[in-house]
Amino acid sequence: MTDPLHRLLGSDLAADPAFLLARARAVTSGAANARLAGFQLKVRSLSVLWLASQGFGPSQRELSEFLGLDPSQVVALVDDLQGRGLVERRPDERDRRSRIIVATEAGLDLLEQALVETRAAGDATFAGLTDDERKTLTGLLTKVAFGGRAAGD
Repeated sequence: MTDPLHRLLGSDLAADPAFLLARARAVTSGAANARLAGFQLKVRSLSVLWLASQGFGPSQRELSEFLGLDPSQVVALVDDLQGRGLVERRPDERDRRSRIIVATEAGLDLLEQALVETRAAGDATFAGLTDDERKTLTGLLTKVAFGGRAAGD
């Protein structure tokens, strides 16, 4: 019997960009989640921690919109990270009714260690791409994910 993965690569589905994005997400997230398990993190919680560490002061609503997650999922992620002392909710100077999410020192320390692992997972996942192909892929995915906008637009 032929390997189903190889055999089904000839299907129309295997050439569909939406399917390929979904499959690539599953592959990359699975590899990263495996490496993050020792930190009690997954890609989603790492994403919240990472955004909370960069000085943007995102609100939970902004995190929800940027990450493409339901607001209740973001609340649960922030609750978990806050319960572990990795992030804090602080008053938002832009809107007193809102709270921003900020990484703590413990969160920054954990993030630094976790990023080593996720970058290693990414390097293994994208090992078949040249540096130029990886840059091209990143640019194309940015256009798809953000409606043609690039960072800083």
